Amino acid sequence: MWQAEYVRARLSGLYPDCNIEILSMTTRGDQILDRTLSQVGGKGLFVKELEVAMAEGRADLAVHSLKDMPMKLLQDFTLSTVLEREDPRDAFVSNDYASLDALPTGSVVGTSSLRRQVLISARFPQLQIKSLRGNLDTRLGKLDRGEYAAIILAAAGLKRLGLAGRIKALIEPEQSLPAPGQGAMAIEVRSERADLQQILAPLNHLPTAQAVTAERTLSRAFGGSCQIPLAAFATITGNQMRLRAMIGTLDGHRVVTADASGAADAPDALAKKIAEALEVQGAAAILALCTEES
Repeated sequence: MWQAEYVRARLSGLYPDCNIEILSMTTRGDQILDRTLSQVGGKGLFVKELEVAMAEGRADLAVHSLKDMPMKLLQDFTLSTVLEREDPRDAFVSNDYASLDALPTGSVVGTSSLRRQVLISARFPQLQIKSLRGNLDTRLGKLDRGEYAAIILAAAGLKRLGLAGRIKALIEPEQSLPAPGQGAMAIEVRSERADLQQILAPLNHLPTAQAVTAERTLSRAFGGSCQIPLAAFATITGNQMRLRAMIGTLDGHRVVTADASGAADAPDALAKKIAEALEVQGAAAILALCTEES
């Protein structure tokens, strides 16, 4: 809802005579909270109802957290606009400890992300990882009730909702590489709506769009599923893009990484280069193991 309000405010600033209404909806991804996304159908659970509303003409556009978007959209829909990225880092949240390094052996850490599970397990094998689903209030409530010693959340969501004060430490990409699209918002419309795409064009942030294109292209190369513990993070300096990626087994025992740079205006080529580097290191075998484990 914050994201929808934000986009409405931006559009109202650009087009003050335009009436913009918000159609509030709850998706299956919001309703199923007792299982991980990889067990109940993946990221598509967050978009299906919204796409139905657009197909039926009840809505013109949908606003998404890009990291929660499927890597492959239905043919009738497109991501027309990517807004400027918020903080892409993971956030360490705890009432009693200052960082992951400070957690005692056996401490329970909550996360809904296979990617975070791999990265935490690789660095801190003495910690226990427990699944954590729900909106921010639900997750923070479970922490406050003592169900977890700490939880890992996206910094962007906490900051957007005015909860930055709950962050004990921001985890740098060197320790916890972000998910594809993390921190970015995207607007989805029907592919045929060229009129809407033109209206939304001023909101598009080219550097963010280029970076997330590389990240999502890389993810698609390995199936683009939330069942895959994959991280991908692109940054742009001048006309150059740096793309870093990671794939690992859920226990963190086998992790492969790749890091390369290329032209910012050729994100797909850079993603292909990274994908090839991961494959050479045995990414296919690691993903096979992850499929068996999940």
